[in-house]
Amino acid sequence: MRPKAHVRDKGKLDLAESKVEQRPVYQPNASSVEAHPTILSTFHNHPLVMLKPHWHAQVEVNFIVSGTVHYRMHTHELTLKAGQLVLFWGGLPHQMYDLSDDAIYAGAHLPLMHFFRLRLPEDVPHKLMQGTTLLSCTPDDSDAHNFERWNRYARSGDAVKAQHAVDELLLRLERVRFEPYELVGNSKAEGHAVETAEVQSSRNVGRMCDYIAENFLHEIDSVDIARAANLHPKYAMSIFKRSTGMTLNEYVSLLRLSYAQALLLRDDANVLRVAMESGFGSLSAFNKSFRKIAGMSPSDFRRDAFIPGALAS
Repeated sequence: MRPKAHVRDKGKLDLAESKVEQRPVYQPNASSVEAHPTILSTFHNHPLVMLKPHWHAQVEVNFIVSGTVHYRMHTHELTLKAGQLVLFWGGLPHQMYDLSDDAIYAGAHLPLMHFFRLRLPEDVPHKLMQGTTLLSCTPDDSDAHNFERWNRYARSGDAVKAQHAVDELLLRLERVRFEPYELVGNSKAEGHAVETAEVQSSRNVGRMCDYIAENFLHEIDSVDIARAANLHPKYAMSIFKRSTGMTLNEYVSLLRLSYAQALLLRDDANVLRVAMESGFGSLSAFNKSFRKIAGMSPSDFRRDAFIPGALAS
């Protein structure tokens, strides 16, 4: 049985004007995907150019309704055109750096507790977590209509409609295993031997992700997470690392950092308070983790976010 979905529309995005390009750009805020790393969110809109890479703790699904978008991924660049469908791991920095004026895209952000329950080709989850992008090679004329409807259902306020949309979306993604697809980008997972036991491992990883999603803002460790999935801690750490490329602690930290990224952009944000509210036990631990993924301190990230054009590369 699929977990009951918590669905959130991608929400209103703050618009900032770049002095260089005079076009609206994307900024994370308290209602954007970064602030809700455990919620399945849907979207259907005109995308906004990103002045810098961002990250979030979900697998991203993009369907290009019209126009063209250009992505700079962690290991490769990608141009997507109308009718194309892709999946990639949002936990690695990525950036939509350009797009056509008529670009419309739709899709969803899938928390790992949903992603690891998908019945995908056995090697795909691991490769996506290592930075590969999955590109579907079989256009479906119904996708444009369906993605619009799924987003509309998700935003309807009707829990039954929202769950129906999620169930249909996940089934659409599972269809990938029956159709031609391409894995784009250099994945460290090349040659990764996948065993039949990986199916059970994915279920166990899903259970661990459930527990982490409910508790990542609290003080938890690998023993707590393993106990919640009825696993020995060493085995839990082993299968999680093998499935995601991350340790349990790294994944917990990623959820906290995603949440913190949005909190830092509040007008009244205080770095120490953000560190505590995000589940980090100390300011030094927060600074170290944030710098590792963002390449800058939380204070510098906050400062640059409020200087139009300062984040442009």
